[in-house]
Amino acid sequence: MKINRVLKNKGLKARGYKKNGKVTIVDTTEGKYIYKEGKLNPQILNYLKSRSFDYLPSFLNTENDSYQLTRYIEDLDIPKEQKILDLVRLTALLHSKTTHYKEIDLDYYEKIYEDLDGNLNYLYIYYTDLITLIESKVYMSPSEQILARNITKIYDTIAENKKNLDHWHEHIKEKRKERRVVLHNNLKLEHFLEADTPYLISWDKSKVGSPVFDLYKLYQNHALDFDFETILNEYERQYPLMEEEKELLFILISQPELINFKNTEYKNCLTISKMVDKIYKTYMLISPKKSED
Repeated sequence: MKINRVLKNKGLKARGYKKNGKVTIVDTTEGKYIYKEGKLNPQILNYLKSRSFDYLPSFLNTENDSYQLTRYIEDLDIPKEQKILDLVRLTALLHSKTTHYKEIDLDYYEKIYEDLDGNLNYLYIYYTDLITLIESKVYMSPSEQILARNITKIYDTIAENKKNLDHWHEHIKEKRKERRVVLHNNLKLEHFLEADTPYLISWDKSKVGSPVFDLYKLYQNHALDFDFETILNEYERQYPLMEEEKELLFILISQPELINFKNTEYKNCLTISKMVDKIYKTYMLISPKKSED
């Protein structure tokens, strides 16, 4: 068993194992450890060290290892509403400490625009075909009824998003520099621990890019769980977004999700209801901010 070989090489002897998603919690004679398959990006870890960003676990593996081994961190029992704000403050600090600017060519923003525009076109065709099929039925299922009642809002969201995307494209297409940061790239509440100090864990997907994408990932994971106006305001108190960054963030979070009817009827109803709730919540988040601008 690979995990046993790893522990033996570190002079550790396992007394018990507990699987928790993709990680294994190992109880050893020297205390608890977290074991996870997957290689980290050594360039990013070294860059974080050079920028004095110390809020991540100490890894016992070398940069060439195909696994990660860290000491177990006991998470404090803190209300989720407080914890999400602490997470976004630490994210703002991560972005602040790793900010740099990169020269880009003409194709860079054009590719982003074409990908987003293509996705919106696909969504419009997909939902048009889907609602045509649903409306041809004598009886709709409950989940189909939810979609049919809200299809106009989905169309309106796609149309508004295309308009905003075109506006962003006009604004950005002559830019030759992009603000970049180290992205955790998998922000969610369970990847943030508060102990003697706050920690961001699970760095497998980390990369360099626009700060927008960490906020987008956080929104994808928790849009319906928290008041994101408060979260975004707290982030911007620490690290204000540029106008074109905020525009892109709003475009990303406004794109409707692709819904299919391959699950049980209960799950279909739940999935579609959540998508509709997210559309309305996103509209309420963005509309006041666009009016301010």
